[in-house]
Amino acid sequence: MFQETTPTNPPPPTMGGDANAQAISQMGFDNLIHNFDALGWIVFVTLVVMSLLSWYFIIANFIRNSMIRSRADKVIAAFWNNPSAQESIREMEAQPKSEPFSKIALDCASAAAHHQRSDGGRLAESLNRSEFIDRALRQAVARESLRLEGGMTLLATVGSSAPFVGLLGTVWGIYNALIGIGASGEASMQAVAGPVGEALIMTAIGLFTAIPALLAYNFFTRSNRLTYAQFDEFAHDLHDFFATGARVDAPAQPKK
Repeated sequence: MFQETTPTNPPPPTMGGDANAQAISQMGFDNLIHNFDALGWIVFVTLVVMSLLSWYFIIANFIRNSMIRSRADKVIAAFWNNPSAQESIREMEAQPKSEPFSKIALDCASAAAHHQRSDGGRLAESLNRSEFIDRALRQAVARESLRLEGGMTLLATVGSSAPFVGLLGTVWGIYNALIGIGASGEASMQAVAGPVGEALIMTAIGLFTAIPALLAYNFFTRSNRLTYAQFDEFAHDLHDFFATGARVDAPAQPKK
């Protein structure tokens, strides 16, 4: 009654899925490394070196600034809480070599002692006591401030140039990809997406290198400004003490 029908085989799968999978496989980082030419390796190694150097200075500056900020009030208080200047100087000499506030105080005390026993034979020694101490303090503050700037230039350079270095790698990668596509004669989306997406990885590497460096630069810039203000305040107090023999207290804040 019913006509027997022969089963039909399912249609073969289209090539679109295989092409998409092949395009996705061409967008991986491993494939990017294997297809590097000389300029690609130069760009990649440059970004890696920039990233390593920036992270080194980020960690080093963070540790150094944290130690300075945590010890600043203690060192300043240790200087003023001693009953005599000689004991304060010995207290400063016992501080670590990397501690900046103690070095400023020791330079100031050394300048005051040198001016007291000098005979004015040199031009710098012909200055009066206040000017001579002020000169020594300016040099000490400038020296310690310069030490806080270590690595800041590199962080600024990495933050501003790393995206462009990565973009150079992307442009060069797209250029090579288009040459390869033109030579193969394939202009489909699958043929274009893999090489172009692979080249964009270099831009991402450049951004991952630049963003931490830029954020760290802004953070350390603000942190250093606060430390510079403490340098200036401590230097003014030291100048008043060693030039006049008395510390001039800051004026009291008016009550609201």
